[in-house]
Amino acid sequence: MPQAVVAKCGCCIRQSPREIDRPWLTLMSLLMAVGGLSGCASLPYQFGSAGAYRSSTDLQTLTSQQIERGEPHQALDTVGWIFGIPNKIILWDWRVENHRIGSRTETAIADYLAKNELSSVKVRLNQYHPGDDWRRLAANKSVGAGWRYTLGTLSVLGETIIAGRVFGGDHYNPFTNTVHLYSDVPSVALHEAGHSKDFARRTWKGTYAAAYLLPFAPLYHEAKATNDALGYVLTEGDLETQREAYRILYPAYGTYVGSALGGGMGWGYVASVLGGHVLGRIQANELEQQAEDQAFQARLQRNSTTPAMTASTDNAADSQPPRWTAVDETRLAESAIEEP
Repeated sequence: MPQAVVAKCGCCIRQSPREIDRPWLTLMSLLMAVGGLSGCASLPYQFGSAGAYRSSTDLQTLTSQQIERGEPHQALDTVGWIFGIPNKIILWDWRVENHRIGSRTETAIADYLAKNELSSVKVRLNQYHPGDDWRRLAANKSVGAGWRYTLGTLSVLGETIIAGRVFGGDHYNPFTNTVHLYSDVPSVALHEAGHSKDFARRTWKGTYAAAYLLPFAPLYHEAKATNDALGYVLTEGDLETQREAYRILYPAYGTYVGSALGGGMGWGYVASVLGGHVLGRIQANELEQQAEDQAFQARLQRNSTTPAMTASTDNAADSQPPRWTAVDETRLAESAIEEP
């Protein structure tokens, strides 16, 4: 990530930064980043249901094993790690496109797919398997044949020639209903899985995928996936996973804002990414502050409850009438006899 949904290359408007004054371009980038991501997480989170999806029976049959992992290859994975350096810097995380995906990321996407009942989605963890991708393209009858054998063919051909195992690029391919992962970042995996959930609900999947090629359209597609991923993490994840998601997904969305505004690595792109980093860290810090406030309130409640319970116990003891013992009764009898 960032990658286009339809193909491996990003889709953006080829507009020269000279057409817009740089200060205004920077301001527009930041405003779009803020507007596109403010309140992005969907809460309460709505889990998907298999009954609400339009899926392919043939593709479901072909998906016998949902998650597959490529065999480790030291030289190949090292080359891939080097190619991923630019995205590591952009998202400021060395796990991006590291081609060594751990169990935490695998568990995160496996749980997401299970809880959203996305049983026909294939996940490739640092795996190059073009033969199976071509079979999945032919079997995915939920996408019209016209789109599958045009844009779909081009997308799988791009994955075959420009192998992600070397060049990286976390992405979801709607024509094969496959998530390709090369980054060991759970929030990135959830974002790509969010695309699969978005497409699963669409009736005209091929048209929706083709719309990604239109100017500014990626902002909508990517916002939907980011929205869903954040909502899921805030519902199911722990505090550290939630903070990580904001720190990664906000600047990642900023890359799409920057590409839509100016393309390349111009001022608009840089401003959008930096704006995403700032906003993401603000949100992450707010989550941490909220957790600290909740813990503080819980401690206050415990401390205020304990003295109250002690005081009520003491008051109850004080209010009880005195009890007469056998010695007290004997003394009372003796005093009665001694009276004249």
